[in-house]
Amino acid sequence: MSKSSKTIIAMFKKTTTVLMISVGLIALLAWNFPFNDDWKEKVSPTLLEKAKQGGHVDFLVIMIGKADVSDAYTLNTKDEKAWYVFNQLKQTAESSQQNIINFLKEEHAKHKPFYIINSIYVVGDLNLIKTLAERKDVAKIQHNPKGRVEEPIEDSSANSRGPNALEWGIERINADDVWALGYTGQNVVVAGADTGYDWTHPAIQPKYRGWNGTDADHNYNWHDAIHEFSPLGDSMNNCGLNLVVPCDDWGHGTHTMGTMVGLDGDNEIGVAPGAKWIACRNMEDGWGALTTYIECFEWLLAPTDLNDENADPTKAPHVVNNSWYCSEGEGCNSTNWGLLETAVDVLKAAGIVVVVSAGNSGSQGCETVQFSPAIFENSFSIGATKYDSMLMDDIIAGFSSRGAVSVDSSYRMKPEVVAPGRDVRSCIPNGGYSLMSGTSMAGPHAAGVVALIISANPDLAGQVELIEEIIIQTAVAKTTDQECSGVAGTEVPNNTYGYGRIDALAAVQLALSMTSTKTVSTNPFVKTYPNPTTESVTFELQNLDGRNTLEIFDVSGKRLIQKQFEVNGNFSETISLDGMPNGIYFYKITNDENSFDGKLVKN
Repeated sequence: MSKSSKTIIAMFKKTTTVLMISVGLIALLAWNFPFNDDWKEKVSPTLLEKAKQGGHVDFLVIMIGKADVSDAYTLNTKDEKAWYVFNQLKQTAESSQQNIINFLKEEHAKHKPFYIINSIYVVGDLNLIKTLAERKDVAKIQHNPKGRVEEPIEDSSANSRGPNALEWGIERINADDVWALGYTGQNVVVAGADTGYDWTHPAIQPKYRGWNGTDADHNYNWHDAIHEFSPLGDSMNNCGLNLVVPCDDWGHGTHTMGTMVGLDGDNEIGVAPGAKWIACRNMEDGWGALTTYIECFEWLLAPTDLNDENADPTKAPHVVNNSWYCSEGEGCNSTNWGLLETAVDVLKAAGIVVVVSAGNSGSQGCETVQFSPAIFENSFSIGATKYDSMLMDDIIAGFSSRGAVSVDSSYRMKPEVVAPGRDVRSCIPNGGYSLMSGTSMAGPHAAGVVALIISANPDLAGQVELIEEIIIQTAVAKTTDQECSGVAGTEVPNNTYGYGRIDALAAVQLALSMTSTKTVSTNPFVKTYPNPTTESVTFELQNLDGRNTLEIFDVSGKRLIQKQFEVNGNFSETISLDGMPNGIYFYKITNDENSFDGKLVKN
């Protein structure tokens, strides 16, 4: 070998050694000082800071896949909607979560999957968070914030009451006049998600779906989402954890349920005493968490047995009352509002009316409907009124939160309507009764009206937009001198009263006037699109001949549009809805041989 060749080889060995040392140094530096922090973009800052402190934290892993349940709105019955939504959600969750669940099992990490928002509740450290965030099937990882029961403004244990057995709120909304017509909420199921329920209270025990008068069956009728004591609570609750029998550790839930269905002798406290109830505890010692709220929403969508198995969407309630909130100070903010909002949207798609208390921050002025879930578009948010003996009328309660919703920059009008919410007498644990005030007390009045509407017209079951529209259009208009978010209080709707105070009798009378409320989306001869719509709707007629008449009515039965046209086989016509307010409308197409009708939604 020549001298030059030996020199080249020596230089190569030296260069290779230096290169190997450099690569090793770079690898060491990369291990201790990672350059790729992209995974952190998926993790909420609150959770990241909490995890950096060491130890285990709890969080929600949100998967990439999201089920499309929009077709549920084209289905006719509540059961059809419920099964469709349930199956879509389950299939999406099971297909997208299996690999990550297998991994969590291998890591022996505590976890619980959810299908209602396609997520997994996990307890782990920062390393586990990093590993999960680096997965391509994970969309984001969220903090699990704690929420608070919407505490009453006043709480009196006195049994004081007016001169009549009937409570003032029941009488004010004319619920007793509906009873006189024979409609008390029979064949309707209401639900609550709250601090729990004293199911043995004589005012509500006979109304519990799990009670037959002799024995109790809590399967499909009760669920407890409280599996650990809240660190925010003052003390351990007096009910315990993982309850298989309903219990109320706060008293709030029992009171709200009494306003929905309660009746005990001359204690006529419930709006719909003929309805049955089921429930889920989502708060411990008055405190909940994002996961407990989601768990209850999921169970209400498809109740299970006490082993949390064999889910059955046909056992879901018609309406659920939510007298609670999760504030920004407790960790609910724009980074995770979407999780609860998705759950609310899903329940609505499944045919369940979601009633939510608007909040008790009205003394702070306008734009105080500021907490989830009251701020969401599909939440039917309820403000509170009080009775003014001098005016002999009910007016807005000072504490009742006002709109518009500014925290998400939507400035949507809230509340939708108002209901009696001050000095509301209802049942409390251990057989007692109490006066309480708050929008927590107003919401159950509205939920009870939903039950009365459906008992009067069972075809309305599952028709959430139509039920809400009935309540809105029949509300007693209320005005005020207060202007909020540029909307004068003298206008209707406004951001203080919404469309007004609910009127059960007027709502039921309107519901009774509707002989058919089902959509005809499966009709092979008539199609409408887009539906819902914002400006116009196209009617497409197929395989029809002759002269046809198209009519469009509002929910009161007033004809707004009439048009005639000749059809020879197939035909398409676009109708402008410009100038018509947002809401529910009905159409009817008739010819010499057939008649077709259906529902339109403008929003």
